[in-house]
Formats: sequence, C-alpha cells, structure tokens
Amino acid sequence: MIRVLLADDQDLVRIGLRALIESEDDLTVVGEAADGLAAVEAARRERPDVVLMDVRMPGVDGIEATRRIVADPALGGTRVVVLTTFELDEYVFDALRHGASGFLTKDTRPAELLRAVRLVAEGEALLSPSVTRRVVREFATRPARVPRPHPRLGTLTDREREVVGLVGEGLSNVEIAERLVVSPATARTHVSRAMVKLGARDRAQLVVFAYQSGLVAS
Repeated sequence: MIRVLLADDQDLVRIGLRALIESEDDLTVVGEAADGLAAVEAARRERPDVVLMDVRMPGVDGIEATRRIVADPALGGTRVVVLTTFELDEYVFDALRHGASGFLTKDTRPAELLRAVRLVAEGEALLSPSVTRRVVREFATRPARVPRPHPRLGTLTDREREVVGLVGEGLSNVEIAERLVVSPATARTHVSRAMVKLGARDRAQLVVFAYQSGLVAS
C-alpha cells in the first residue's frame, strides 16, 4: 500500500485528491495539511511514501517544507511531488533544488496523477520531458543565474557529462540513446553512474546539478 500525504491550503483541492487516491486499491491517504509546517509535522508523524505538496501555502511554503522533509534522515523513504498552478512557476526549479522528486500541474489528468504517485513511490523521478525543457530553458536564459559546478563534476567521464547535460534538457533514456546512437540500456547505465558519482538523490536532482554546473545547452 502506497501511503500519501496531502498538503494544500485549499480544502476543495484536498477533498478532490483524497477521493481520487482512495478510489485506488493500492493507495491510501494517511494525512492532510493546510500549510507547510503542518505538512512537515504530518510527514514526520506518518512517514508517508509520497507527499503531494502545494507550493503556495501560508506561513512555511511548500518549498521550505520540501527542504525540511528531504533533509530529515528519518524521512529518507519519503518523496515529494510539488503541485503548481503554472508549468513555468518560478518556484518549481527551487523545489527541485531542495529535493522534490518532480512536479505536476494542478490540471493534470486524474489517471496521470495516479501514475505519478506510483512512479515516485517506486523511486523514479517525475519529470515530464516537455515541461522540464521549458522550465530549465526559462531559468537558463536568466543572466542572474551563474553556473556553480558540482564539486564532483570532475569525476565524470566526457560521455557522462554529455549524458547529464541531456538529462538536464529533459530527455528520457530512450531519447538520450537516440541522440547518442547507443542502446537505451547503455544510456541508462551512463545516467545511473553519473547519479552515483554526483550523489544525486534521483533523476530530478540530476537535472538540478546539470543546470547548476552549466551542462545544459542554451
């Protein structure tokens, strides 16, 4: 059973999410929170597998709540998916930087949201390639952003650096394989090795490292 925590300051949103999630035999809602602080407290109390986290909430917002949850050693098995109204929400990248495993827009279709919860619970990063490309491009074109290379960037091979850059562009393993003319298994191996070397929690964090290290093509 996948245990889900709902964090959103709108009652109707939480009611809708609860009804959707509890209609599934393998999913259950273990708690709700209307602000970030309550979300962190509920996560520590319930130890959910997945937190659906709204960004804009009173008091402690979703980004800070995400940071606190991800930083808590006792919540190592908890993954956070950020819910946002706009695909290019300026907070999305910060949420990923602070450890979110992905993001969804609030107009996501019910079936896709359920699939997302299951994927994240299995340890996958929830990054829609098309949305990720737009988000990264939006931030990569801002002159105020100065690349800050990952301290272990030098441990990557040239091919691994190239692959990390492609992950940062939002490409899937299959798309990376097509771009580099290698097998999907080889692309997956390169991604996995890069994640280990850079200490990336998941693919979402690898996207952040790629952008911060200046590996994402403009």
